[in-house]
Amino acid sequence: MNRPHIAIEHKKLANGLHAVVAPDSTAPVVTVGVYYKIGFRLEPQGRSGFAHLFEHMMFQGSANAPKMQHIKLINSSGGVLNGSTSYDVTNYYEAVPSNALERVLWLEADRMRALKVDEENLKNQRDVVKEEVRVNVMNEPYGGFPWLDMPPVAFRNWANAHNFYGDFADLDAAHLGDVQAFFKTYYVPNNAVLLLLGDVKAGEGMALAEKHFGGIPAGGAPAFADPTEPEQTEERRGHVVEQFGTLPAMAIGYLMPKRRTADWCAMALLDQALHGGRAGRIHRVLVQEKQIAVDIEGGVDDLFGYNGPTQMTTRIMHKPEYSSEETLAAFDAVIGEVREKGISADELEQLKVKWRSDYYATLESGRGGYMPKYGLMHLLACFTLFDNEPQLVNTILDGFLAVTPEEIHSGAKKYLRNEKRAIVFRTPARAGVKEAA
Repeated sequence: MNRPHIAIEHKKLANGLHAVVAPDSTAPVVTVGVYYKIGFRLEPQGRSGFAHLFEHMMFQGSANAPKMQHIKLINSSGGVLNGSTSYDVTNYYEAVPSNALERVLWLEADRMRALKVDEENLKNQRDVVKEEVRVNVMNEPYGGFPWLDMPPVAFRNWANAHNFYGDFADLDAAHLGDVQAFFKTYYVPNNAVLLLLGDVKAGEGMALAEKHFGGIPAGGAPAFADPTEPEQTEERRGHVVEQFGTLPAMAIGYLMPKRRTADWCAMALLDQALHGGRAGRIHRVLVQEKQIAVDIEGGVDDLFGYNGPTQMTTRIMHKPEYSSEETLAAFDAVIGEVREKGISADELEQLKVKWRSDYYATLESGRGGYMPKYGLMHLLACFTLFDNEPQLVNTILDGFLAVTPEEIHSGAKKYLRNEKRAIVFRTPARAGVKEAA
């Protein structure tokens, strides 16, 4: 079978920075990304929220680009930019017409070399982050559900279980020296990958990477806490009061296998069988057939981008006339069926067709100047930072297409067990809704 092949050039500069170039002359547009190996899970204890805080700090100006100048220069070039923080990485990207490539590289190198970390910017962005939490979590119906509610219930290691947005006490206690130390520890070239996708030749891209980033001094090798979890041997439950919404909800999370294993491939396809939109088994049974739930979402968040313990999570909003335990029993019936019977060879082949199609769509994402969260750039960055092997983007699909029905059945029995899951019940504050035991 002919498969798409992404042309990739990969080089590690003398200062430890990985540079990855994926040429594509389809359109006169280039996307630049810088990914740092620091995310929610990797921030040090007592510094909760620092990874996210720094996502904001990186837009506050650098030695040669005053505050807002970075954004103004990209926008005036006809480009777009953004950044995001996840469990294991923080990323920044710009998509611009290719004649603005060197301008972007200069800007990114300037803030990697000399971000303006001062008291004014710290206070300003700390307040911005706290307001973001108030708006998006504290005063939003189902805010933070389940991505903030689940970790402290599911995990025992602080690295995985703490408040990723940041405890206000930790943010308030942070002084300028803490923030400067965080920058010097994690925002160093030897803890990052630079990516150039689009209308740039491989040799030109590498030369520009060396020109703008090669002179930035390497830092010490960052020390990361071990995110390994102790063996889970019992179902874990937690309860959260929903202050604004009127529907009861729950989230059920099962531990996933380690990435890049045969079990990982099998569970990814089973995840699709369970959570594949309206065609997924959970939605079909609980929403369409039994009409217990009104909305269901779920799956593994960022399958290729996690590098530590994670879960396959189902989020269920259900009708108030059904108790939490009745809803959970209906969900368990769906899980019980795949544990008992697995899936047929025919269904597996359909899943593989969909999986292959979705993966090819991901490879196309981010090649024309637009970088969705999980596009080609994200895959290249994660395979580089976690595996030192960006070429995996061309071969990783093979493992999924080789999965057998027996491996799916084995994975269901091994991972979809009550003692390997956590459940968070989110109950409306108004009276009359029956809480789970």
